[in-house]
Amino acid sequence: MSEPAVKQIVLASRPKGLPTHENFRLQDVPMPELPQGGLLLRVLYLSLDPYMRGRMDDRKSYAKPASIGGVMPGESVSEVIASDQAGYAVGDIVLAHSGWRTHAASAGAALCKLDPAAAPITTGLGVLGMPGFTAYAGLNLIGKPKPGETVVVAAASGPVGSLVGQLAKLSGARAVGIAGGSEKCRAVVEEFRFDAAVDHRASDFAEKLAAACPNGIDVYFENVGGAVWQAVLPLLNPFARVPVCGLIAQYNATGPAPGPNLLPATMREVLSKSLTLRGYINYEFAAEHFAAFLRTVGAAVADGRIRYREDVTDGFENAPAAFIGMLEGRNFGKALVRVAPSGS
Repeated sequence: MSEPAVKQIVLASRPKGLPTHENFRLQDVPMPELPQGGLLLRVLYLSLDPYMRGRMDDRKSYAKPASIGGVMPGESVSEVIASDQAGYAVGDIVLAHSGWRTHAASAGAALCKLDPAAAPITTGLGVLGMPGFTAYAGLNLIGKPKPGETVVVAAASGPVGSLVGQLAKLSGARAVGIAGGSEKCRAVVEEFRFDAAVDHRASDFAEKLAAACPNGIDVYFENVGGAVWQAVLPLLNPFARVPVCGLIAQYNATGPAPGPNLLPATMREVLSKSLTLRGYINYEFAAEHFAAFLRTVGAAVADGRIRYREDVTDGFENAPAAFIGMLEGRNFGKALVRVAPSGS
């Protein structure tokens, strides 16, 4: 039997603004060898996430940038196709930091085994994975909503924002979502059961947001920045909490944002209203809180109290187009690439 085709996608050049197809290169490579004491993996689903845009730039951040010619970083749901490690058998399904590859070798140390009988395996990359824990940690450990408070969530139709709002509702708070377009806003209310949704593309967005928050904002979950923050800032109540997990509106910027400089106004509000702004990376809380997250959110997904969406693109070679589309807001739900069916 001939060896299967092995492909990977590398960073061909650093983008200037929104990435283009020219920034990526598809390569055929030899099948990796089974490491001593390790595993060989076939990637089934590749996760696409906004943080990957930051890795494409050569600048200081919380993680090293991808190197030119290096495989694009990313997490996957993969199937074990060969094992030299106790506890892992051929056919096991695992979460792996494989990068953008169809096959990968792993030492096994950073893997997490998934139970396909407990939940669909794709949830390990979404509602029960890194995006879900980002939502859970930011809202519960920084936002700390109280019953009756107003929680506003940016990018509310996405995998992080949609869970933030649902968790806020389960805590007894009022949830207001911000999303792009009437279809996404409708889903935020009807599917994810927020109390209200506001379209950030509307010409009178700031006025509509104020109308949706008549008692102000007690918790604002920030993962967008830009014009959305400008509309939120004057509505924040004294002692409001602002978990900051992303700034996707700024990721493709090539210079200072147009419009007013918001730093003076932001600092004035931080001081005068005793605001708490806390940036975080989800893994800061993982050791202590990830198990509780899986129990809590896993049970709520199983009984229907938590709902989620996935936006799946077929074909490994289509990952760059799907990634660019995600950065432009064209996805609806957790962005995934289906690379291969299980057992293929």
